[in-house]
Amino acid sequence: MRFLEVFFMDDTFQTFSYLPFKGTVNLNNPDTHLLYLEYYGIDSNDPPSEPYYVFFGRWITSGFRQLIRELSLKTRKFIGNTSMDPQLSLLMANQAQVKLGDLVLDPFVGSGSLLVAVAYFGGYVVGSDIDYLMLHGKSRPSRIKQKKREENESIKANMEQYSLQDKYIDVLINDFATSFWRDDIKFDSIITDPPYGIREATEKVGIHKENYSISEKHLSTHIPAKIQYEFSELYQDLLAFSAKHLRIGGRLVCWFPVFREDYSEEGLPTHECVKLVSNSEQVLSKYTSRRLLTYEKICEPNEENLNSANTIANFRNKYYKARDENRRERRVKEANIREKNRLEALQRQTKLSN
Repeated sequence: MRFLEVFFMDDTFQTFSYLPFKGTVNLNNPDTHLLYLEYYGIDSNDPPSEPYYVFFGRWITSGFRQLIRELSLKTRKFIGNTSMDPQLSLLMANQAQVKLGDLVLDPFVGSGSLLVAVAYFGGYVVGSDIDYLMLHGKSRPSRIKQKKREENESIKANMEQYSLQDKYIDVLINDFATSFWRDDIKFDSIITDPPYGIREATEKVGIHKENYSISEKHLSTHIPAKIQYEFSELYQDLLAFSAKHLRIGGRLVCWFPVFREDYSEEGLPTHECVKLVSNSEQVLSKYTSRRLLTYEKICEPNEENLNSANTIANFRNKYYKARDENRRERRVKEANIREKNRLEALQRQTKLSN
């Protein structure tokens, strides 16, 4: 940093006298902000006599980085094991171009972190999930020292915590594989982080038995069984649902996990009615990452292309296979180290004996 003398700053300001601004200067509430920056490098002990670069421009708007701290999960009323970080939630809402009055859906809502970010952008939010306990605030607490959930823990409580309850429509218990939405309902955006089958199960209502039926007397108390929701099928359904229920120009923003060594854009989910407009990576480990994908709807589906989503590799199966392989490699390595240490100990003992 270099400190400039007042007379030098005055001389610099005068060089902008050609700008077509009239009237008095109001520093407390200006109509226009102009920013002038001089870059003298990073060595504050020996700055050059002249700046390396000079930047001059109009201040367009301020950022919202303070929201990252304001929406921190540490102080949030209701969270789960996979609650989305507020910075990523806000980024997803921004990618979806959410604006005031938009209707936005999260079909794998979980603890509702994405709904909070969307509501801050002015969108009206609705969510759905198959997890009854999570949506009713009855799941196991995620905080280490918390033994049980408080009575008023819920997604709605989060919205009230941030004074966003006027943007909250509701959350619904729903199996995404058998959507119950009306055919003519349209959303401005769909923002979601589907489960990968690692920390949270990928499930749908179903049963492996054939010709299974429930007697009428048991229907009122019946709790449907669940089976695994295949990874590829889940993303096929997500893109088909978006193609059907997004308005033209509406956006789907979702995360997609990959193995870094196998990644190629050809392996990403696709559909004829939506186009991929953004694709960025968040590294998770040496082997895995996830892609933040943004799709935009370009046309309405018909009977032929409604289910035109491609088949993709199963991340969950490869993840557990790779983890088992890594465990075996680690066990072999540890066994070799133990054997080496044992032999070295025997050699030392032999030398002492001699």
